Amino acid sequence: MTRATVLGAGVAGLCVATELVARGREVTILDPAPRPGPHGCSWWAGGMLAPFCEGETAEEPVVRLGQEAADWWARQGVAVARRGTLVVTLGRDRRELDRFARRVPGHERLDAAGLAALEPDLGGRFDRALHIPEEAHLDPRAALNVLRDRLERAGADFVAGSGRPDGLTFDCRGLAARDVLPDLRGVKGEMAVLRSADIRLDRPVRLLHPRFPLYVVPRTDGLFMLGATQIESDDRTRRVRSVLELLSAAYALHPAFGEAELVEIGVDARPAFPDNLPRLVRRGDTIHVNGLFRHGFLLAPALARRAAEAALQGTRPEFWHEDHS
Repeated sequence: MTRATVLGAGVAGLCVATELVARGREVTILDPAPRPGPHGCSWWAGGMLAPFCEGETAEEPVVRLGQEAADWWARQGVAVARRGTLVVTLGRDRRELDRFARRVPGHERLDAAGLAALEPDLGGRFDRALHIPEEAHLDPRAALNVLRDRLERAGADFVAGSGRPDGLTFDCRGLAARDVLPDLRGVKGEMAVLRSADIRLDRPVRLLHPRFPLYVVPRTDGLFMLGATQIESDDRTRRVRSVLELLSAAYALHPAFGEAELVEIGVDARPAFPDNLPRLVRRGDTIHVNGLFRHGFLLAPALARRAAEAALQGTRPEFWHEDHS
């Protein structure tokens, strides 16, 4: 049985390890931390499996490959909520909703009554909305732990620290891989977690705004994830202005958020290549799986499957690059 080493236990590394184990490989995962946590970029993700919404600005492969994600996560035992995505805008920004609708296929137009039927707590606040029914969401922190526990039960070894790779190596270290992938850049994202017993949402809601669009993703126990800024920087400093914009947009979505408990504020830098598309880069005995940008949980399953097939079956999949330097 061939052994493989995965560097990094974020969403990319855990998905790659899962695909390798499914193909009968023994796997060692090397990561500085023993469990998923706030040290990793994946911890701060929104968990929206929303390929059509992302297609408003993302390239075609994001939409196409992202449609595999919900089924893949569900097969791993992760709780996936398949209730679609709701898109709204304030009255003064109506043109934003029309523009979004032109760029996003598969949507349903809702009037005030249709919106209230889907999300009663937003009833009376917006006179129209878009619903993209084929989209889904998950709790990214729970998903990371499900994958890690599943891999442990399957016999994968988790080693805290850098260690020495054994056998074929998959480098999934995100921005830490800039030592060998110099064209990676950091894209800063800030988020907040609120708790409120005064509002209930059953699906992610995107509030369009020309300056600071917002998405709100419901989680369990009255928690809501608010995100996210997108700043060309790998600076991980939490800035007051960004948090104010997030919280102000949430209050505009529903005033109940003004009385919510502020549970957490987080920031990290997402790894991206210049074209904002991921890459599978072969350098010697190492395959680099990187550049997931803001699409980690959406694209990691498809990218992991292609990385495993390339390594074990000799394919040359989409996003494949050979680096002979």
